[in-house]
Amino acid sequence: MSYRAFKKLLGETSLERKCRWLLGGGVLILMTGSFWVYASQTEDLAYEQLDTTGRALLSPIVARLHVRGEQLTAVNAFQEQTERTWPAQLKGYSYRRIIPNSKDAETQPGPEDKNPLWDFISDPKRNEETRKAPKENYYYYYGALRAGPSCIGCHTDPSKVAIPRPDLKPDDLMAVVRIRLSTQMIEEGFHTNRALLLSFAIGTSLLIIAGSYLIIRYVIVKPLKHLKEVSEAIAQGELNIRSEIQTGDEFEDLSHAFNRMLRNLTNTQDRNKKLIADLDRKVDELARVNMTLYESNRLKSDFLATMSHELRTPLNSIIGFSEVLLGADNLSEKQHRYAANIMTGGKQLLALINDVLELAKLEAGKMRLHPEPLSVPTACEHAAALFREQAEKKNIDVKVIVEGELP
Repeated sequence: MSYRAFKKLLGETSLERKCRWLLGGGVLILMTGSFWVYASQTEDLAYEQLDTTGRALLSPIVARLHVRGEQLTAVNAFQEQTERTWPAQLKGYSYRRIIPNSKDAETQPGPEDKNPLWDFISDPKRNEETRKAPKENYYYYYGALRAGPSCIGCHTDPSKVAIPRPDLKPDDLMAVVRIRLSTQMIEEGFHTNRALLLSFAIGTSLLIIAGSYLIIRYVIVKPLKHLKEVSEAIAQGELNIRSEIQTGDEFEDLSHAFNRMLRNLTNTQDRNKKLIADLDRKVDELARVNMTLYESNRLKSDFLATMSHELRTPLNSIIGFSEVLLGADNLSEKQHRYAANIMTGGKQLLALINDVLELAKLEAGKMRLHPEPLSVPTACEHAAALFREQAEKKNIDVKVIVEGELP
């Protein structure tokens, strides 16, 4: 399974399954690895014990090689008496003496076709060697017998030994004792130990997985599911619901914080309802005021229309009589000017009343603009006529001077 597939598998499962998968797999790997290391260390200790056994057997074997006749019988009897109390895996040992440069040394290379004599010959400081033969269920211990002062005095004398060594020197290799120890019972013990350790690892992992499943399900997942149900109820509008978690841990603190959030949310909603009610009331008041203003504006427009209509009648009379006066021939120049001012003022007042009516139309959205040409000399003359009477009282002559080409 690839990493993406594994990630996708975990991503589509629940929190409970994720924890169970990850925790269970991690515990199984750790337990198996730790038990495997322990089994390896135990096997190494067992083989180290075989090394110690080989060293312990080397001395009595060398002693038996140096005795003859009745002494050898006594030594063998003593050795047999001692071996009765040994464990069963040590009773099946055997030994062999290998002399360098002999036919026996050449025909007995040892396990895996490696002659250990060359190791002892090439390294004068090497005194022991161990070899495992798993296929044969044997363990070989090689002990080197090197010449000491007493050995040189004995083995150089032809009368004392059958095969004298006249060229023997101190620390020379005299022989190698190969002790073969059976490892069948040890291997069987290893297999049994491995099976037990593996069984314990799997059983312990399963118990840890089961315990973690219960812990995750009832300590972690159950409070989370409760919070999820409360959240879904709140999303549906049920704000009166509250979270009830009594675990005495962070989940209970989270539950209290969740309930405080709900209370604040409820209080905020109540305040918003009051604000909305106040806003609706103010909107109603504003609507009533607006209706009152609308009615007042309508009355004002009616008043302006009525007033403008009523004012037009006397103004038309004033303008008409002023026109009659201007048409008379018996008026002096001053009287004629006064009549012209009366007619001009009446027309201006009538124009103001028309502007008021246009303003009412503008407020009603019925205003229409009609661009018309304006005579600047006429407008200036009308403006000067308003002040000419007051200027004459103060002996001031007001005149309008306009260029002839002015449009």
